Amino acid sequence: MNKDIIRAIAAELKIEISQVNNTLSLLEDGNTVPFIARYRKEATHGLDEEQILYIQKQYDYQLKLAERKENVLKLISEQGKLTDEIKIAVNGCDKLSQVEDLYRPYAQKKKTRAAVAIKAGLQPFADWILTFPARGDLKAEAGKYINEEIKTVDDAIQGAKDVIAEAVSDNASLRWAFKENILKSGSIVTKIKKGAVDERKVYEMYYDHTERISSMADHRIMAIDRAEKEKVVTVSFLYDKDRCKEKAYVTISSIRPAGGRYNAPAAPAYPKAAPEIEAAIRDAVSDGCDRLLLPGVEREIRSDLSTRAQNKSIEIFSMNLEKLLLQPPLKGRVVMGFDPAFRTGCKLAVLDATGKVLHIDKIFPTKPNIDLAGSKSTMLKLIKEFKVAIIAIGNGTASRESEQFVSDLIRDNHLDVSYAIVSEAGASVYSASEIARTEFPDLHVEERSAVSIGRRLLDPLAELIKIDPQSIGVGQYQHDLPEKDLSARLDEVVMKAVNRTGADLNTASPELLTHISGLNKAVAKEIVNFRNTNGRFTNRRQLLKVSKLGPKAYTQCAGFLRIVGGDNPLDETSIHPESYDAASKLMKACGVTELGAADIEFPVAKTSSLDIDSYTLKDIEDAIKQPLRDYRDQFQGVLLKSDILDIKDLHVGEELMGTVRNVVDFGAFVDIGLHEDGLVHISHMSRKRIAHPSDLVAVGDIVKVWVYGIDENKGRVQLSLVEP
Repeated sequence: MNKDIIRAIAAELKIEISQVNNTLSLLEDGNTVPFIARYRKEATHGLDEEQILYIQKQYDYQLKLAERKENVLKLISEQGKLTDEIKIAVNGCDKLSQVEDLYRPYAQKKKTRAAVAIKAGLQPFADWILTFPARGDLKAEAGKYINEEIKTVDDAIQGAKDVIAEAVSDNASLRWAFKENILKSGSIVTKIKKGAVDERKVYEMYYDHTERISSMADHRIMAIDRAEKEKVVTVSFLYDKDRCKEKAYVTISSIRPAGGRYNAPAAPAYPKAAPEIEAAIRDAVSDGCDRLLLPGVEREIRSDLSTRAQNKSIEIFSMNLEKLLLQPPLKGRVVMGFDPAFRTGCKLAVLDATGKVLHIDKIFPTKPNIDLAGSKSTMLKLIKEFKVAIIAIGNGTASRESEQFVSDLIRDNHLDVSYAIVSEAGASVYSASEIARTEFPDLHVEERSAVSIGRRLLDPLAELIKIDPQSIGVGQYQHDLPEKDLSARLDEVVMKAVNRTGADLNTASPELLTHISGLNKAVAKEIVNFRNTNGRFTNRRQLLKVSKLGPKAYTQCAGFLRIVGGDNPLDETSIHPESYDAASKLMKACGVTELGAADIEFPVAKTSSLDIDSYTLKDIEDAIKQPLRDYRDQFQGVLLKSDILDIKDLHVGEELMGTVRNVVDFGAFVDIGLHEDGLVHISHMSRKRIAHPSDLVAVGDIVKVWVYGIDENKGRVQLSLVEP
C-alpha cells in the first residue's frame, strides 16, 4: 500500500495512520463496509460507514492519480521534452484535471489549425516571433517558409499566429489563473431565449439575471442548467476579458520556446519587439484567448459548477433517503392501507401487525361515483371486524378528499382510530413491478398499491427497499443528476440503513436480504428457498447449509440476521457468533442469566479482567441489556391524526404540527394536512444563520411550525420554525 497516500488520508480525516492502514487491509481481505464498521471497531478505532467509504474511494482515486502522473511524465520524456520544472509541476498536482492541463501542450492534437501549421513547417517561424526581435522584418522572415502547403507570406504569418494561439490555450498556468479570477470576480448572465416556451413561468427569475459566480447557490445552478437544457434561457459569462488578454500577452512573452512548445521557465522580463511583430503576437494572443482558452475555461467552470451542484444534490437525496428508510416501524397494530382515487374508487387493504394481508376492498367516497353511505358502512365494518387501529392514507390524487372522509368517519362515530398521511411516491412503480406480481399474483395493481401504503407505516424500511430509490421522491432536481453516480450513492445509503437495522432471518424479503452484508440477489433467493423448504431458521449456523453461502459470506452476514425465539438467545441480538464465547464469559462473570433483564449491570472490576477489547465489550453489553433494540427507535415516529385542516381556517401566526417530507437547499417542505406541503424557507428556520436546512431538520421529523404566509388562490402556505 502507498504510504504517502495513507498518510495524506489520515491527515485529511484527522485520524491515525493505523486506522487507515487497518481499514484498507480489511477491505482488501474482502470485508464489507457494514461488517468493518460494526464488527471490526477494535481495528478501525470506531470508524463509521461514511469514513470507511471515504478511505476506500480516496485511496482508489489517489492511486489513479499517481498512475496518471507516472504515465504523463513518461509520455513527455519520450518526446525529449521533460524538464525538472515539469516533473515538479506534475508531481505537485492533487487533481487529475491539473495533470491533464499540464500534459495538454504535449498531447497528440486533432487536426487543429495549429497542428496543420506545424505540419507545414511553421513551428520555427512561430518560435522566432516569440523571441521578440526588436529589428526583425516579419514579412521577410515569413517568406522563408513558403512551400507547397504555404502559398503566401500572409498564409505563413497566419499559420505562425495559429501556433502561438494554441500555445496560449495550452498554457496551464494561464488556464489556472483565468479560472481562479473568473470564479472570484466573474458573473453568470442568463437571458430569455428568443421564442422560448415557459408557459408556467418556472424560470421567470432567470429571464434577465446576473449573479456573481462566487455566491451562486447549488440549487440555482441546477435551475439554470435545466432552463438552458429546455431552451428557455441562454447562459454567458461576464468578466474583464481585456485584462485576461493582457495577462496572457505578458505570460506568453516572458517564456522562451522549449523544443517547439511553450512551458519553459519564465524569464525575468520580456523584451520589446518590433511594432509589426508585437501586433502579430497580440493578435495571436487575443485569438488564442477568444477562440480557445477562455471558451475552454468557461466550459470547465460550468462543468465544475454543475458537478458541484449535482454532488450536493446527490448528498441531499441520500440524506433524505436515509432518514426515510430509518423511520421507526409502527409495531403491534392492525393497519388499513387506503389508496385514494376519484373515478376508480379508493382501494383498501387491511394488514395485521406483521404486514400480512387480511382483507382487500374498495369504496367510493369521492366524486364522480360517490357513495358516501356505502363507503362509511364498509369502512366501519372493516374497522370493527379487524380491530383496525390506524389508517394509512396515500398522499397522491384525491388524498385530501379521502382524508376529509376518514376524519369525518372517526369524529361522527367516536372511533378510537388514528390516521396518518403516508408518502406514496414509488407505490405505483412497486405495484406494477415483478416483485409485486410475484408477491401478490391475484391482486390488481391498485390493490397492491394499498398494501404498499399500509406496509410503509408498519415497517418503512422493509417496504421501501422493494422500490428503486430514485422513485421515492425525496431529492431535488434528481432527474438532472448523473444516474450512475446517484445510483451508487443511494446504494451505499440503503446498505447502511439495512445493516444498521438488521433483518429477521425468518421474515425478511429477498429484497431486504439482498442488501445485507455479504449477500447478493442470488444468495438472498437461496435463503428464502431454504426457508420455504425446511421451515423457519432456528439458529444462525443453519445459514452455512444454504446453497451458495460459504464461510466468508457467513462471517459477513451472520451478525446482521436475527432469529427471534430460536435455539440460542444470542441469535436474536446484534452480537456476532464469533463473539458468543466472549458474551458467555461476560454474562457468567457478572451473574447475568437472562437477556434484557431490568437490573443487568457490568461492573468494571469484573469486566476488566476479560480478554475483550473495549469496543466489542461495549457492543456486547448493550446487546445483552436490550437484545431486541431496533436502531430506528431513536428517531421520531409518524404523526398520527384524527382531524383535518382546511386552508380557509388558517391564519398567520397559527401554531401547527407537521411532518417534514423533503429537505432541499433552500428549505424544507412540511406536511401540515393541506393539499400541498408548506414551505419553510431557510431564512425562516432559525434566528441564527444556518449553512443548510439539514442542519436543523430531516425527512420524517415531526416539527412545530407557525404560519407565515397564506395564498388561498394557489393553495400554498409559507411556514416558519421560528415563533413569531
